[in-house]
Amino acid sequence: MSDSKRRKPPLVAEKRYGKSRTTTKKAAPKKPKSGANKRRRGAARRKSAPKRTGILGFFRNLIGWVLHLIWSLVWRSAAIVMLIIGAAVGYVYLQLPDVTALLDGRAQGSVTLLDRNNEVFAWRGDQFGGVVRASTVSPHLKNAVIATEDKRFHQHIGVSPRGIASAVRINLREGRGPLSGHGGSTITQQTAKLLCLGVEYDKSVWKNEAAYVADCRRTSMARKIKEAIYSLAMEAKYSKNDILSIYLNRAYMGGGAYGAEAAAQIYFGKEAVQLNPAESAMIAGLLTAPTRLAPTNDIERSQARAATVLRLMNEQGFLDDAETKRWQNNPAELSQVAQAKAGGYFADWVMSTGPEFFTKNTTEDVVISTTLDRRIQKAAEEGLRWVFDNKVREGSKAEAAIVVMSADGAVRAMVGGRKTKVSGAFNRAVQAKRQTGSAFKPFVYATALDLGYSHVDTVLDEPYCLNIPGSGQWCPRNYTNKHYGQVSLEWALQNSLNVPAVKISEAVGRDNVRKVAEDFGIVSDLANGPALALGASEASLLEMTGAYAGILNGGSSVTPYGLVELRLQGDTEPMMGSGGGIGERVISDDAARELIYMMEKVVSQGTGSRAKIAGWEIAGKTGTTSAAKDAWFIGFTADYVVGVWMGYDDNTPLTGVTGGGLPAEIWHEAMVRITDGMSPRPLPAFTPKRKPAPPQATTPRRNNRENVLEQLLKGLLGVN
Repeated sequence: MSDSKRRKPPLVAEKRYGKSRTTTKKAAPKKPKSGANKRRRGAARRKSAPKRTGILGFFRNLIGWVLHLIWSLVWRSAAIVMLIIGAAVGYVYLQLPDVTALLDGRAQGSVTLLDRNNEVFAWRGDQFGGVVRASTVSPHLKNAVIATEDKRFHQHIGVSPRGIASAVRINLREGRGPLSGHGGSTITQQTAKLLCLGVEYDKSVWKNEAAYVADCRRTSMARKIKEAIYSLAMEAKYSKNDILSIYLNRAYMGGGAYGAEAAAQIYFGKEAVQLNPAESAMIAGLLTAPTRLAPTNDIERSQARAATVLRLMNEQGFLDDAETKRWQNNPAELSQVAQAKAGGYFADWVMSTGPEFFTKNTTEDVVISTTLDRRIQKAAEEGLRWVFDNKVREGSKAEAAIVVMSADGAVRAMVGGRKTKVSGAFNRAVQAKRQTGSAFKPFVYATALDLGYSHVDTVLDEPYCLNIPGSGQWCPRNYTNKHYGQVSLEWALQNSLNVPAVKISEAVGRDNVRKVAEDFGIVSDLANGPALALGASEASLLEMTGAYAGILNGGSSVTPYGLVELRLQGDTEPMMGSGGGIGERVISDDAARELIYMMEKVVSQGTGSRAKIAGWEIAGKTGTTSAAKDAWFIGFTADYVVGVWMGYDDNTPLTGVTGGGLPAEIWHEAMVRITDGMSPRPLPAFTPKRKPAPPQATTPRRNNRENVLEQLLKGLLGVN
């Protein structure tokens, strides 16, 4: 059988006979690829490396495997995280608006108040001086902010791992949580917070704006991650100057100022581009604690912080040693407007008289023109301060208030308490309702004069009592506890006698007296009993001063006002005008002139003599309430009416003070300063045809009118 199908064995001739005699050229070996070559070298090393055996080899191999696994998981996880972050940053990037839409982020508008000369004297609300750019503000301000808040601002990409690590370390060392206290935030991250990470205020979500802001400022790990993503997106979308511009426009800088321009105007009365290094350092220093460090609250603390900022600017090369020393030795000072503490009591009062949707709750920028005369305001404050410094015992808690107005009710100055550089404080000139005492008596005499009485008519000043239903017998007494017999109306007012005032009030009718007082502008509830004539009712100093202005202008009522017109910023047409001024006539012009003549005697010859000013005709009236809890002096020249009240907030009686004492002296000191440089003008009083007879030592003969009135009153009221 053939075996051809079997596999033939290989030829072994070459092995059998040795090398072939025929020589053939060997083909050049192929060059292995580099990757293959590396793998071969690695395999060769592994083959050549001695294998560890035993327990040590096992653990070494196990650790290597674990490390290799961890590394594989880490870089894969990192890649996934980076992809997620990149996607999140890209999404936020697409949502970010143009930079110009982010420069003014106030939820409310501002109110700018102008004095009678159209000069700014106060701000209210969220003040925004205007948009600034990092490229156009003072370079000193830009450098100060970077030196203070983020010295690596131009190097990082929105977040600073080094800064975060340092902040965490400090927080832990000081016993706080890692995210509590120092935040290590860059300027970009702070700007992201100011933008609330792009979340806008929604009334349906937050109870109020304060809750919204608190939510924007809260710190948590999730919030920090969102903040970092938002910051990275901002860095990708905007330039460094754009981000710094947003920050300089939106940051709160104390005193109601949002943004660098508002802060520069409020604190220094100049534009942000004009700030010098000391002023720039002060503004930059506010960013850490704007309310506490505001120079209007504590100028020394603010200057100390600014000195630190100047040192930081020096360390980072923004200022040389000589410049740093120069500006530290010459710290920034507040402008006159800032020193006036934002208009004080007057500004607060004007804001309260305007419609709330244009004052408290405005979303627009509003400009209010007012009646304030800053020269007169300063004079009133200085007069008050002088008396308390020189006439009042040290440590006294007594308070005082002043109102100055023109005859038409235009308020020119207002002091609501001894601390004049305040804002939002209790205003004793407007909010305090106090018994008026004898300062009310002019309205009793105004009623009598308007009904036909004359200043020469007489009334018997003698012991006098009335039976008050439900209260029993009431007997008014004069302040001196003396009686003067038959006296004229002029003399009775001049010396502030109580018994004649009550008798006249009862004779003309309490209702008539009450109506005259109310028509003159005293809107507080007035007493119903006979003590009405002695000022038992309460009223504010503003009401009383306005009522006296009605006497000065010839007998017409006035409504005190401070707001002249209100308009939106940028508009020329006002939204509303003044709500005050001269109203309807209350008493005749003749009666008003005669009353002014009588009130002039109060100052020239009577209880108000301490208010005298050489060369000036002055009319007025003193007032002291029971137990001396309140002391008043209200008087006027031909130009201005000035009202002064003095007392304790808790109704503690004054010691040795009457309306003709310290209040008259405050009036005098204020008015001396107000009239400085002015030419005296005569009061609009009449010239009497005859003078009244002086009071008699014994009971004089009474005129017919007095006899009739006296008998009528005794019969009707059962007076003994």
